[in-house]
Amino acid sequence: MNPVILVAGATGNLGGRLVAALLQRGATVRALVRPETDPAKVAHLTQLGVVVLPVAFADHAALTHACQGVSCVVSVLAGLREVIVDAQAQLLAAAVAAGVPRFIPSDFASDYTQQAPGLNRNFDLRRAFRAQLDQAPIAATSVLNGAFAEVLAYNIALLDFKRQQVGYWEDADWQIDFTTMDDTAAYTAAAALDPAPPRFLRIASFQPSPRELAGIAEAAGRGQFALVRLGARADLAAHVQQARAANPAGEQQLYTDWQQLQYMLSMFSVQNRPLDNARYADLTWTAARTFLTA
Repeated sequence: MNPVILVAGATGNLGGRLVAALLQRGATVRALVRPETDPAKVAHLTQLGVVVLPVAFADHAALTHACQGVSCVVSVLAGLREVIVDAQAQLLAAAVAAGVPRFIPSDFASDYTQQAPGLNRNFDLRRAFRAQLDQAPIAATSVLNGAFAEVLAYNIALLDFKRQQVGYWEDADWQIDFTTMDDTAAYTAAAALDPAPPRFLRIASFQPSPRELAGIAEAAGRGQFALVRLGARADLAAHVQQARAANPAGEQQLYTDWQQLQYMLSMFSVQNRPLDNARYADLTWTAARTFLTA
């Protein structure tokens, strides 16, 4: 009998990739969606062979029923406290009540265990849910993937295509963890079907330094890039604090300007060490040059 994996957040970008990776591995996939979810998204999942379950997270009985017979619950939910802490807590309670053996939370990010509280709002939310998860009678595994490689296409300060420069803070040789969404999804699918993964799995498709990134971008045919020091990490941290104080409305926005700066600070502050890339030997990893060329 195929293992049953329950995915919360299957209609999202990472969630859709995860569903495809699970199906490719032969899993039976159930997708939790909110009752008001776009019918077209529900129809797409159904056409793939996914069992779609419209459930309100506040309905503990229905949520518990959805978890019955599941071998692992995977959350790829995105949001602020009402999602990362509150909704995941409701999902966790249902998983425990249904006797689900394993839970993978929506921790996909840099290794927040190495970063002090208060430096990244979204990491603090993950930390708050982790406190509940680690007290629950269920095995948990967090997949820490660094930054999604797709941010390199967003014309960020680290890789600025308009100015043709690679910006960095403090150390041009600091290696930064990047994992593509496809690689993250493929790895998480393997972890969901793994009977005994560890508490944390750290991965990266590639780990270029800013100096190396400039060369990779040039080799990928993206032009000539200047390497520019933007300051020390302390300068970036101070700028984040100033930007947050100047934009209190951002506290209710998932991707506000200062949150993006907090992610940048984490990229230059923590590293995934050691990597667990080799745990699933059948996986292949996207190379930086291949990604930037595409």
